[in-house]
Amino acid sequence: MLSLAKETAIYGLSSIIGKFLNWLLVPLYTYVLAEQADYGIVTNLYAWTALLLVILTYGMETGFFRFANKDGESVATVYSTALTSLFVTSFLFALLAVLLRYPIASAMGYSGHEEFIALLAVVVAMDAFASLPFAYLRHKKKAIRFAALKLLFVFLNILLNIFFLVVCPRLQDYAFISSWYDPAYGVGYVFVANIIATGIQTLCLLPDILAEKYNFSFPLLRSMLRYSLPLLILGVCGIMNQTLDRILFPFFYTGSDAQTQLGIYGACFKVAMVMMMFTQAFRYAYEPFVFSKHKDRQSVEAYADAMKYYIIFSYLILLLMVVYLDLLKFIIAPGYWEGLVIVPIVLWTYIFQGVYFNLSFWYKLTDQTRYGAYFSLLGVVITFALQAWLVPYFGYIASAFSSTICFFLLMLLSYFIGQRHLSVPYDLKRIGLYTLVVVAMLAAYYVIRTLTGSAAVSMTAGTVLIIIYLALLLKLDFPLSALPVVGKYFNH
Repeated sequence: MLSLAKETAIYGLSSIIGKFLNWLLVPLYTYVLAEQADYGIVTNLYAWTALLLVILTYGMETGFFRFANKDGESVATVYSTALTSLFVTSFLFALLAVLLRYPIASAMGYSGHEEFIALLAVVVAMDAFASLPFAYLRHKKKAIRFAALKLLFVFLNILLNIFFLVVCPRLQDYAFISSWYDPAYGVGYVFVANIIATGIQTLCLLPDILAEKYNFSFPLLRSMLRYSLPLLILGVCGIMNQTLDRILFPFFYTGSDAQTQLGIYGACFKVAMVMMMFTQAFRYAYEPFVFSKHKDRQSVEAYADAMKYYIIFSYLILLLMVVYLDLLKFIIAPGYWEGLVIVPIVLWTYIFQGVYFNLSFWYKLTDQTRYGAYFSLLGVVITFALQAWLVPYFGYIASAFSSTICFFLLMLLSYFIGQRHLSVPYDLKRIGLYTLVVVAMLAAYYVIRTLTGSAAVSMTAGTVLIIIYLALLLKLDFPLSALPVVGKYFNH
């Protein structure tokens, strides 16, 4: 158990740190790239790569874990078979994408920048192939090496971006830079940095790629594909629900400045991602606390408590980010500030998304995972329909609202259907109370902001509201005496 907790901490912390460091590229891009449209290209193409990565791994990571732990199966054979399959499909994808980069670039609106398609195709192919060695490291409980290699990519990518976008422009008069550096290439160096960092990470994985004796099995591959391919549908729908807004925007937006609008939307969307990072970090802290209160980790009461605490602290982050948005906005360049109106909308999206994912345990515990596929497919349909209907009229505001509406509906649907299959005593009265309080506080904040027109006054009033919320939280659900370590000082 101690070993499991240690590994979980390593995986969790490395993931949070990696996401945070990658997020730091947002201010770099918005302040350094010449146009908002340049960041629109980054937003759009990386949304495509997220989708393609899920397709190209086609559930093989999960399939590897399933068969590697199956009685009678050799880990070496399972690993070799899965690795060979991913190598072939990844190589063919990269080859076809490079050969067809001109028609693909034309269809996506990137004529003249066909190399962007080729670079990212190779990156996605390497990432898809590398997913198996990383799964192998997890299987072998090599958490430190796993985390080190993941963070190596992050650090390399950041340093290379800084080198190409900040250092080189300042040293371009020197011959050793000017001989190869093209200042006009601009956003292209973002993808150059990515492929270099990914290539180095892949090379570092070679010892793990070659760790087992090669032993490929066609019958085993058929079994693994039968198991893994259904997961592909679920994975594709899941990632589409998270990225479809940025993929579809250039196709549905009717204005001539689609990439500029997408760049503004993408940058402000990233500002709201602070919510995702904070809530992910909070889960690693609060879940052990919640489940320690229940002897049975499968206790429905434990899951009910986990949901309540998740919502409570998500609301706190929502209030903090809305109230101090006038400070947070400096994360991105002033040219993007017009899109900050979407930040509260996206924050609600992340809250609904988090509740929906927390609700998903009911169909996993009852072995009815088909519902996960149903919900994901429905989410894709809702998002696509709303995007097609509203984006031509309302631009990126519609993109933000479509995701919020999608996850709000999925959250409600999962709750009502889930309660029929596995009744969980969620404290709806307390959750409802916090929801009403937060909505009232947000309304009060916006009224004060509108009437005074002063950021300083509204932030001061908002700070008071946050203090009131914290007092309510401590009074009702998080007494100081329950805190670890320091709680003993509040017993009296």
